[in-house]
Amino acid sequence: MNTLLSGLPILLLIWVMTKRNAMPSHIALPVTALLIALIQLFLFQADLSLLGANVMAGILSVSTPISIVAGAILLNRMLFFSGAETVLSQWLKGVSTNKVAQLMIIGWAFAFMIEGASGFGTPAAIAAPILVGLGFPIIPVAIFVLVMNSVPVSFGAVGTPIWFGLSGLSLSDVQFIEISQLTALLNSIAALVIPFIALRFLLGWQEIRQNAGFILLSVLCCTIPYVLLAQWNYEFPALIGGAVGLVFSVVLAKKGVGLHSQIDMSLPDKPVKTWEVVKVFLPFVLLIAILIVTRVPQWGVKDLLNTMSPLWTWRFGETEFEVSRALVFSLKSILGTEVSWQYKSLYVPAMIPFLIVSLLCIPLFAMSRTRVVSAFRDTGRRLFLPMLSLMGALVMVNLMMQGGNDAPMLLLAQAFAGLLGDSWGYAAALLGALGSFFSGSATVSNLTFGGIQLSIAEQVGLPVTLVLALQSAGAAMGNMVCINNIIAVSTILGVANQEGFIIKRTIVPMLAYALVAALFSVVSLAFL
Repeated sequence: MNTLLSGLPILLLIWVMTKRNAMPSHIALPVTALLIALIQLFLFQADLSLLGANVMAGILSVSTPISIVAGAILLNRMLFFSGAETVLSQWLKGVSTNKVAQLMIIGWAFAFMIEGASGFGTPAAIAAPILVGLGFPIIPVAIFVLVMNSVPVSFGAVGTPIWFGLSGLSLSDVQFIEISQLTALLNSIAALVIPFIALRFLLGWQEIRQNAGFILLSVLCCTIPYVLLAQWNYEFPALIGGAVGLVFSVVLAKKGVGLHSQIDMSLPDKPVKTWEVVKVFLPFVLLIAILIVTRVPQWGVKDLLNTMSPLWTWRFGETEFEVSRALVFSLKSILGTEVSWQYKSLYVPAMIPFLIVSLLCIPLFAMSRTRVVSAFRDTGRRLFLPMLSLMGALVMVNLMMQGGNDAPMLLLAQAFAGLLGDSWGYAAALLGALGSFFSGSATVSNLTFGGIQLSIAEQVGLPVTLVLALQSAGAAMGNMVCINNIIAVSTILGVANQEGFIIKRTIVPMLAYALVAALFSVVSLAFL
């Protein structure tokens, strides 16, 4: 009975978000969190102080992902209102008139890099309008960018799905690196298939086959550095992999390497000046440079931004509020419990680098006050509903993990383990995809199901790092069918009431991805 009650809120959440008149995530997730709180309080006899502490910690924890989202959206809006996106579109026409080259440069390599820097649906939001501006049909473009925006997602927003999404599982640094390695390898194998399927929504098979050499080279230009970086780091694989892949894809396209022919498409009205192109890419270069400087431990900046040396401490009751010299805000012993919260304001990639780079765009593009105000206003308008969704998800996760050995998440893990046993590797990625589907975020998927995946792995004797890598890759492939992302891309492109149609198309490549993940688990178990 306890297991049934533990799974009831999750089942209800899935149902209300997938039925014909689906409930939006900003309502469904908070309502689910409230239902779990009531179950904990009245059926599991949860300690009221602990319940309140977990709710507080969940609400406060939204500061990390929502501040990253805010920074990413602000940069996106600055580029839009400054006209930088238009310049980028004109420049690309001058690089190559081959459709495959244009789609791979923007829809694959460029989106790969943007996902590594910002994530949270930003790549599709930036790539889709550029491709439509190049003359590609709207709905196929929406499907294409959704399918392409999957492989880099596990390491999106400077690795947020891993370092934040799995942060509550008490994993060692060695385990985090192993998860990074396995996830990158799995995603890179899937990348040998997914771009070809994605291109089919816009092009015929003959055209794809004729340009298969370039497609494969463009894929490898991103995934090789992606895999190499993942051997020792889980923040930069997508960011650096995408940047390297973008440069090489452009060079290959200009030389026509692997391209069958230059297919005639309209050229820009006038050549784009080199300085204009440099200006468009300068914010991304600065973004990458600042992230590298602040993330490489050997340079010492990372330690400075994470120092916990107290600057100011304030106690109220049994709870302690502390601010460190690096402006790390902490709440310890919330309501007298062991629950705590922390926000690293200088290390979380919100102010540094997103806000800094966004503000530098003002003089760089000589933006008027009206355009700057529009960018900030548009950013604020887009934040409220995602904040509610993330808040509900984080509270839900905290409450699902409350209760020690009788925690709802642990009870669900035991049920799943008993159902599939050591065959769980076949389904692990699908659970991750399910999390992204209803929550709209790979990070939230990892937060929601990471604990379940960990418990299942321990109970059935599967390698923890492999199962969590399958979860991480599954959360990435779930981006293809994520309702929130589909609505976001459709809204940007002016498409109405096509969500169901798009999901029916994107679920096919997602299942192909899931098959790759299942085979990967079988092969990995033979070596681990």
